[in-house]
Amino acid sequence: MLPEVWRAAYSPDDLKAEVKSFTLWRVTIDPNNPATDARASVILMKFLRAKELKVNDAKTALIATLRWRDEMKIDEIETEEFPKIFSGAGRNFGHDKQGRPVTYNVYGGDVDVKELFSDVRRFIRWRVQFMEKSIELLDFENVDQMVQIHDYKGVSMMSRGANEKAAASEATNIFQSHYPEFLVSKFFVNVPTFMAWVFWAFKAFMSAKTFAKFSMVGTGESTIGVALLPYIDAKELPKVYGGEADAW
Repeated sequence: MLPEVWRAAYSPDDLKAEVKSFTLWRVTIDPNNPATDARASVILMKFLRAKELKVNDAKTALIATLRWRDEMKIDEIETEEFPKIFSGAGRNFGHDKQGRPVTYNVYGGDVDVKELFSDVRRFIRWRVQFMEKSIELLDFENVDQMVQIHDYKGVSMMSRGANEKAAASEATNIFQSHYPEFLVSKFFVNVPTFMAWVFWAFKAFMSAKTFAKFSMVGTGESTIGVALLPYIDAKELPKVYGGEADAW
């Protein structure tokens, strides 16, 4: 199957082209002998699990992902420099109790959300870069998933503009289509009750399996701590989220 995947992704006009190895998330995969690296099997299994072990669906998804990465020029995105505003919007800090890295997306608080989403294409490139950097924390041997925390502190119902909605929709589609089974759980924190629609809006863009990994948490360190501390040790959780760590 993998030689067919390679030809469809990299040489669709020459199905007799010599099949070569390709790299996905720093793991080299040999289509003719993928068993040479156990990590390759872990990555390929992600596509199978995402498609409920339906081989043809997983094959189609893998081909689409390889094509998308070429079209997006992921190698260039990984080294692209973004304005300082983005430095506070994405952070990797600590691990959960199973050793999985925890990533933070901050779309409120001190982050200038209007500027963050002023250019949707720029935001998408940055968001993809941040995801790629987060994946670098996985070894695909002991850990192959992460926890995500999205912080909407201070965000009001009126502040979500067309750009933010468009970016959220596109990013959700990208991660569901091209980053399968990387997420073990996602927490939306500092979400006011009247903004519950932000949480439920994601349901329209993803599978029920993925949506089941989402949890909406209220506001305040104490409330957030109650939700997160069962999964993340206090020493691994920033104080602003009810933990003990002086993270930022």
